[in-house]
Amino acid sequence: MNQDENIVWHSQTVSREQKQQHKGHKPVLLWYTGLSGSGKSTIANAVEAKLFELGCHTYLLDGDNVRMGLNKGLTFSDEDRIENIRRISEVAKLFVDAGLIVSTAFISPFKADREQARSIVNEGEFVEVFIDTPLSVCESRDPKGLYKKARAGEIPNFTGISSAFDVPEAPELHVKTAEQSIEQSVEQIIQYLKANKIIK
Repeated sequence: MNQDENIVWHSQTVSREQKQQHKGHKPVLLWYTGLSGSGKSTIANAVEAKLFELGCHTYLLDGDNVRMGLNKGLTFSDEDRIENIRRISEVAKLFVDAGLIVSTAFISPFKADREQARSIVNEGEFVEVFIDTPLSVCESRDPKGLYKKARAGEIPNFTGISSAFDVPEAPELHVKTAEQSIEQSVEQIIQYLKANKIIK
């Protein structure tokens, strides 16, 4: 007998709709994607702070932080990157089911993985936020010194240098951090959430 045949979905007494009504806003998954050093974590943190100020219920899943626990032991090979994003997608879905505004700040370089994440939440609950910063700008920032190491051959499979990044073709939000301030980027995202009636 297949082990999965012994697993049965257990319905919850409190519905998604009740949780949403209780929180006073719609649940959504803000999926920040972009190169290392593009500003994903910085902007995601700033947006979460603004949402908290507005009384929203939020949670932020950051790439480095998650790799210290849930995804500890995964490498940066293509196979492990895919597993990294699969786990994050499933965790994010649980938070969305709980009625939260969830932010994920991951490079998530592969289009197929981002589409998989989109497919597991309800229509309208996935917002791809492309933090579009030129490689030259990301490399000049290099906050963690990773580009320097990648150029020296010390870090294999480094996105933008020795590993591909599938540029989002039609993101819900296209944020160009080299052309506007953090505050302007945050405002762009908040206005999108208001215009789409996710928050008031």
